[in-house]
Amino acid sequence: MALEIERKFLVNPIQWSELPKPPGTLYRQGYLSDEPFKTIRVRVAGEKGFLTIKGPSVQTVRQEFEFEVPLSDAIELLGLFCPDQVEKVRYRILFNQKIWEVDVFGGQNKGLILAEIELNHAGESFGIPSWIGREVTDDPRYYNSYLASNPFSRWDQK
Repeated sequence: MALEIERKFLVNPIQWSELPKPPGTLYRQGYLSDEPFKTIRVRVAGEKGFLTIKGPSVQTVRQEFEFEVPLSDAIELLGLFCPDQVEKVRYRILFNQKIWEVDVFGGQNKGLILAEIELNHAGESFGIPSWIGREVTDDPRYYNSYLASNPFSRWDQK
């Protein structure tokens, strides 16, 4: 069984803008299912396509199965079955021997910047960069599946 163990944080946009960054990768993704007990995602990441199935989150842990699919199939699935999509540029930043994935959202989620760190186990300790803000791991509004149909630009209170 594949497990995803991650923590999610808001990013300080001013500090982020001043940070030197590697090139990012454009992501576009939509959801074939976003039920509480399972999420099925189609993603185009750069020049690759993926189909991902995730189980329910229990604190920071959930089952995750990801399969590479032909890029043309991923694009077609997004067009046919995913009217609500998320667009973002992902940057991979190394800090204290761990990779932080920072997503700078576009489209209707423009203005939102989130960072995720994947861990080896739920209690693993890790260093936190100065540009990291409040933790939002347990806030479902920051799940990409929620952002697809409830974009950040429409939130009353951020």
